[in-house]
Amino acid sequence: MSSKSEVIENLRKAVLDLDVDRVRAVAQEAVQLGMDPIEAIDEGLAKGVRTIGDKFAAGEAFLTELVMAGEAMKAGVEVLRPVILQRKLHRKSTGIVVIGTVRGDIHDIGKNIVAVMLEAAGFEVNDLGVDVPPDKFLNKTKESKAQIVAMSALLTVTTPEQKNTVLAIEKAGIRKNVKVAVGGAAVTPEWAREIGAEGYSDNAVDAVELFKKLVAS
Repeated sequence: MSSKSEVIENLRKAVLDLDVDRVRAVAQEAVQLGMDPIEAIDEGLAKGVRTIGDKFAAGEAFLTELVMAGEAMKAGVEVLRPVILQRKLHRKSTGIVVIGTVRGDIHDIGKNIVAVMLEAAGFEVNDLGVDVPPDKFLNKTKESKAQIVAMSALLTVTTPEQKNTVLAIEKAGIRKNVKVAVGGAAVTPEWAREIGAEGYSDNAVDAVELFKKLVAS
């Protein structure tokens, strides 16, 4: 049987190889060894995703590779999650985020990549999917006590829904507790300022650094 350090390295390599079945098998080995599941996630799975994220940012990896790396990480986390719950462990959270594509828009590739990169960076991510109305963003923000609401819009006609969501958060009286970040092909820095968003990013790697700053501010 492999040593703990070998298992962590094998998890990282399996993610880099985009091998979901191998990730599951190695994660199961980590469970059998009685390893710290959070260490396996942070030092193995997440490091692999971050490496591919860096390569993607440098133009050395394709979008599909980053998406598949995210799926591989999720597969490993699914194996390790029962141990985390059983031991009542808590993965140190970088911050809590609610993310989704706004109402009327069903494009999710960019949003999914940001969610994957945030999870790899230790954020607790509540992904609401696509075609998300303002009240759903609001309710999940209150329920999860999220520090950041992140909204994506690819279509110009759906960008007003970002503003509507900000207004809903303001009306609910929790705006002072929440930072808003927006992105997507239809979004500009000028639009972000107009609706009062604290953050704007046009790529997933920069978004992670932005969100870290927003949580710290």
